[in-house]
Amino acid sequence: MPRSRRLREIVLLSLGVITPIGILAVNASAFVMRHLTEFRVGIAACALISGLVLNGLTAWWLLRLANRTAPPLYREYRWWAMGVSTVIVLLTAAGGGYLTYLGLGDPRRLPDSLSVVVATVMILLPFGVTVAARRIAGLGGVIPVDEPPGKERSPSPKRGARVSRT
Repeated sequence: MPRSRRLREIVLLSLGVITPIGILAVNASAFVMRHLTEFRVGIAACALISGLVLNGLTAWWLLRLANRTAPPLYREYRWWAMGVSTVIVLLTAAGGGYLTYLGLGDPRRLPDSLSVVVATVMILLPFGVTVAARRIAGLGGVIPVDEPPGKERSPSPKRGARVSRT
């Protein structure tokens, strides 16, 4: 046992809290597995909503980035950009929900590799697109943050590019 009384209390409290939570999680998992056919549609619907939210936020941020970095081009093709991004968000979210539904078809095959791969792609896709777009735009960091007024960073010029001082 740890020597410090405070550390001992924290360890005992952690064990006392984690154990019932683990028991509840195992029982909830067993209940879901027993009634997987009923839960299958709900889980697929949650995957669809998750895809709409994550990919929708990413598309919204990309459209804002396009508006900020290329305003004339964005103004000219605004409706096309919004339409294409909406279609992409809807297709990726619907694909994720449908593939999740298919992956949960047979409880004996769980954990299903299709469901795991789809869930991983649904999580990583928005982050990967955001990181790639920020690198292309010359912005740092992973999470898009609005800079305070007057502190906005413009994309850095490419190496060897001529910067006019007019």
